[in-house]
Amino acid sequence: MKVNRNRTFYYIKEGITSIFNHSLMSFASICIIVAFLIIMGSFILLAVNINALIGELEKDNIILAYVHENVSDADARGIEHTLRSIPNIASVAFISREEAFESFIGRYEDEDRFRDIDSSIFRHRYAIYVEDVALIADTQQELRYIPELASTSANLSVAQALVNLRNIVTWVSVIIIAVLLVISLFIMSNTIKLATFERREEIAIMKMVGATNSFIRWPFIIEGFILGITGSLIAFISLIGLYSLASSRVLELEAGFFQLIMFSNVSVPLFLLFTAIGFGVGVGGSGLALNRYLKV
Repeated sequence: MKVNRNRTFYYIKEGITSIFNHSLMSFASICIIVAFLIIMGSFILLAVNINALIGELEKDNIILAYVHENVSDADARGIEHTLRSIPNIASVAFISREEAFESFIGRYEDEDRFRDIDSSIFRHRYAIYVEDVALIADTQQELRYIPELASTSANLSVAQALVNLRNIVTWVSVIIIAVLLVISLFIMSNTIKLATFERREEIAIMKMVGATNSFIRWPFIIEGFILGITGSLIAFISLIGLYSLASSRVLELEAGFFQLIMFSNVSVPLFLLFTAIGFGVGVGGSGLALNRYLKV
């Protein structure tokens, strides 16, 4: 047990010492990890915010369901429970004919033109909010089976446009992030290979004096682990600062139609992603780069 503990301490010591002994390559590796993680994280945050904006626009896309004129006020309000039981309906809001009338005349500055009419010309109605705007046509079809409803109205073209936009943003974001990930892994792995190439003679000597592959590999793996995790932490902290700056700029523009989501909403999955990538690149890159030099 003591031997294993001493060997572990040796691996850690050698890994840390190697970082400082090859400080230039270590710095280059960290910088590359930081740069690509920041770029990747920025695209992820951009995609999340665009999807959030589309989601807010989707919430405003509602179905208006008009109640038959011959249905009593009590019965008109009574179908709310039936509406809530229909799949894909998130919430409903009853709008009386009086409320509809007030809303109508409120659109015009000269209300005197409507003094000869009253609310009786309007129908009771429901504003229906759906859970998934992609299914709004199916939901509208379900509403037609309710006998108390005379008709329904929904802007299906806008709903379909929002669905298409959401799908396009999602797929483009996935493709861009995947391409960035592949490019970053390629560049970072080659950086690690270059760092290992400079130490090929050291590895060859250790092999010739009888050192096992695992004895040679572990200090490199620990070195790669430290570099990868360090780079991911620096990238994550830097991204927090950049996102806070972007959020403040948006607030200064007073863009009421668009607000960036809080970073805390995505901080945990983003941190886990950065850590996983840093770990994978550091440890995996070091292990793969060593393989060719261990075959002596």
